[in-house]
Amino acid sequence: MKKHIVLLPGDGIGKEVIQSAKDVLEAVAAEFDHSFTFETQDIGGCAIDLHGTPLPESTVNACTQADAVLLGAVGGPKWDRLPSHLRPEKGLLGIRKALNLFANLRPVKAYPHLLHASPLKEAVVSGSDLLIVRELIGGLYFGTPSERSVDGQSVVDTLAYTKQEIEQIVDKAFQSAQLRKGHLTSVDKANVLESSKLWRETVEEKQAQYPDVTVEHMLVDAAAMKLVTNPNSFDVIVTENMFGDILSDEASVLTGSLGMLPSASLNQASVGLYEPVHGSAPDIAGKGIANPLAMILSTALMLRHSFQLEKEARTIETAVQAVLDDGYHTADLQIENGHKVGTEQMTKMIVELIKSQSATVSILNCYA
Repeated sequence: MKKHIVLLPGDGIGKEVIQSAKDVLEAVAAEFDHSFTFETQDIGGCAIDLHGTPLPESTVNACTQADAVLLGAVGGPKWDRLPSHLRPEKGLLGIRKALNLFANLRPVKAYPHLLHASPLKEAVVSGSDLLIVRELIGGLYFGTPSERSVDGQSVVDTLAYTKQEIEQIVDKAFQSAQLRKGHLTSVDKANVLESSKLWRETVEEKQAQYPDVTVEHMLVDAAAMKLVTNPNSFDVIVTENMFGDILSDEASVLTGSLGMLPSASLNQASVGLYEPVHGSAPDIAGKGIANPLAMILSTALMLRHSFQLEKEARTIETAVQAVLDDGYHTADLQIENGHKVGTEQMTKMIVELIKSQSATVSILNCYA
């Protein structure tokens, strides 16, 4: 298989974890006889510095021609005082819109050796394995008007959805549930918001097309509480943009570290942008201690959802599990009697496991 991948390192540790992703994908290509070509483009703060905009036209053009896009991270205090239209985050929002990436998939899995790092009790977190499907290009973040009055004393933000926008994300969520445990929780605020009432009506209409999926409706405040009291009750969660943003970040505590959370943003053609959930962490950038696992796991999502390479995706995921099982971790993670390693060393261990064609080989044997 031949595929062309655009790399968007962005800012902070984005450059380091993107290199890890490239190293892993090159190992996968060699092991499974694929050909992956790479092209690097600018986005976020570095693009502002170089091009005067967080999303250059050249970046958009490259991404629209690619088979998939990998993004590191954007932002940092260096650009905090810029006008809102020049903030690095506008680059991320812009590329999502340009590629029509309407569906954001965030798997959240509790790894046994990291349960102690979660602020929740191990008995609560153990076995958690859920998927949050978030609508990504509608709602408050993209609604117009969104403005402040001339005197600065009042503001307006607009939450708008069309039925078609809701239908396409709901379909994606039902299809995801069919591939998992067959349980879908639709999260809204239908007791208050008109947009949520339409959301709930649309989910109920779509349910008839997916008789093998059980549907549960839940208000967002109740869902937020249940995520930290009984996360094992969830399989697939689907919700609108802002609720999904908040709930997926809340769910990150289940893993004990944002450094373990990958994400996929997809359009109807399954062309996707894949990125770790964590930010640019400028305080540790360049120190070689960033956790590359979320970025590496994002490459597994890319292989699965954009390229339909399930075996290759599982090889990466099993390698990550094997590294953790052998007690290796980066500075943001703490494993009892474990071995702390840096970004490059962690990446090399993953690569060696992939090259071995068996992610069950002990790290102690393949990395001395």
